[in-house]
Amino acid sequence: MIHKSKHNARKFLLGAAVTSVVSVTMVPTSNASVVTSIRPLAFIAAGIADGVTDTQVLLPDGSSPHDYALKPSDLKKIKQADLFVWIGPDMEMFLQKPINTLPQNKRLALAEQNNIKPLLMAESHEDEHDHEHGDNANHDNDHEHHHHGEYNMHIWLSPDIANLAAQDIHQRLVELYPEQKDKLDVNLRKFKENMAQNDQKIANILQPAKNKGYFVFHDAYGYFEKHYRLAPLGHFTINPEIQPGAQKLHQIRTQLVEHKAQCVFAEPQFRPAVIESVARNTGVKMGTLDPLGSGLAIGPDSYMQFLTNLSEQYASCLN
Repeated sequence: MIHKSKHNARKFLLGAAVTSVVSVTMVPTSNASVVTSIRPLAFIAAGIADGVTDTQVLLPDGSSPHDYALKPSDLKKIKQADLFVWIGPDMEMFLQKPINTLPQNKRLALAEQNNIKPLLMAESHEDEHDHEHGDNANHDNDHEHHHHGEYNMHIWLSPDIANLAAQDIHQRLVELYPEQKDKLDVNLRKFKENMAQNDQKIANILQPAKNKGYFVFHDAYGYFEKHYRLAPLGHFTINPEIQPGAQKLHQIRTQLVEHKAQCVFAEPQFRPAVIESVARNTGVKMGTLDPLGSGLAIGPDSYMQFLTNLSEQYASCLN
């Protein structure tokens, strides 16, 4: 009888030990991830966070950072992030409230960083009052509401700013994961080396496209164009949600012919028939530029691939 109760006690203790081991192994050990507002920022962050923590992106493909409605699942993702990386309120106004609830060390507004601020380009205001009155009066109001402000906020299209953003993300991740400093240091060094090699590769891809005039649908590419010395003739709109008025379209059509533009570029998420109608019978080719890297997988080399894809999109229409 005594032996039996001892055996049962041993069995119970063994069972409890197994249960405790199971419960320990079932506790998630992975860190909460880095979350970025848009895909290109996730490309940069993934280069630095590789092997340390996951990188996730908030906005789904096809969404515009100019105008996005947050869902409850988005708010949860923001709240749970170890680090949330975004451009800043001048670009992603819809994020300002939820981001303000995060502790300072868990949010990073890149456009507000001291190393990036001096490189910001002035915003173009040329079509601020270009819309017609009457039917388009509401468009003017929308335009005022969505305007980026003083600076061009498409900073993820600048290789120079991307390198600085990588440094800022690295610094924050070292603070959050001090035990992973060596790995983070290696990642940053690799990112910069790959960027330097990729920069030369892109310069070669774009060499035949230099000095060839073109129009873009959306005034997003200034940083990229300046870095690689491209020759844009103009743009249709600052905010892609707002269709340009008839007067603006007439101006563009005239310029396409007068300036002998070689190409006019649409974007994957906005393929307005308006571009096709403006380019019709002008002999100007149509191309597509993707400023958000739609569909490109997030990984340590994604940012270089993103810029390479963009350069090939330019070259295929301009060469």
